[in-house]
Amino acid sequence: MIRLLLIVAAALALACGATDAAKLDPNAVNQAQFAAGEPKGVDPTVLRAQILLDRARFSPGLIDGRLSENFAKAVRAYQTANGLQADGKLTRETWDKLVAASARPALIAYELAPKDVRGPFTKRIPARMEKMAHLRRLGYRNAIERLAERFHVSEKLLKMLNPGATFRKAGTMLMVPDVGRGDPSAAIAGVEVDKGARVVRVLDASGKWLAVYPASIGSDEKPAPSGTAEVKRVVHNPTYHYDPKFAFKGIRTKRPFTIAAGPNNPVGSVWIDLSIESYGIHGTPEPGKIGTTFSHGCIRLTNWDAEDLASVVQEGTTVNFKDEMADVGNEPPAVAH
Repeated sequence: MIRLLLIVAAALALACGATDAAKLDPNAVNQAQFAAGEPKGVDPTVLRAQILLDRARFSPGLIDGRLSENFAKAVRAYQTANGLQADGKLTRETWDKLVAASARPALIAYELAPKDVRGPFTKRIPARMEKMAHLRRLGYRNAIERLAERFHVSEKLLKMLNPGATFRKAGTMLMVPDVGRGDPSAAIAGVEVDKGARVVRVLDASGKWLAVYPASIGSDEKPAPSGTAEVKRVVHNPTYHYDPKFAFKGIRTKRPFTIAAGPNNPVGSVWIDLSIESYGIHGTPEPGKIGTTFSHGCIRLTNWDAEDLASVVQEGTTVNFKDEMADVGNEPPAVAH
């Protein structure tokens, strides 16, 4: 009897996996239509909406085709910026606005280039920062990690979109999200870091939201600053310098050290230096944790959102820290990091 139950359970698991895979047929995603309710698992409508939101610079963070708090934040921000009822739910009106704003398909074909699979890769990256300091570069671990970041998507979803692909051979055709954002629609006047809502907003001169990104902002150990700062400089492909005076939990050494550059560096692929000493806005090697974890005081975005922000700020851009409490319905971060 136990063996029979195990066989049935395995068959059900395979059936569920097959259902998820079927939902990710490119045509099903590109032709997805609005449907009321809260779907479970990976859903074509949610996936298409995530891609359209990302493209409009109302970032859902890591694109995974699932309902999440970051997705609700993105929907709420898009609704607010477009004068819609801002409840964070994908309504018919919100869906129609998103679809009308961009005629391009959500998923497109992409041919793997030699540089995608050639590396160099950093296959093993230690968890402890002191040990990271011994590496010559904190590169991507493999080609799929590089591709997932390039297209703002989870590795799991990228594999589901391309069953059977090895992601190792140039010339292989893949289906990927079209997340080309293009140039911003207006000149930016400033940046707002909302510590309660855990988002970073880009504003024009009238205060309109031009872009909104989910963020991990500060912790009890090292809270994010308050007041106003300015952008001092933007550093692409930064190294990371640890000063023992930071006294981060889990770091045992009392000596300073430097971690080499690379997208898996603790500050990711870009550092936006602020006028408050040792604080900045930066990327991350773990995009799936954005908005659900704390940071060591700085403002952490996905690498692609940090790079997008870095492309529109300049020296002297004002960064205002907003101290209001989190919106009702926002869950607190799950773990400190």
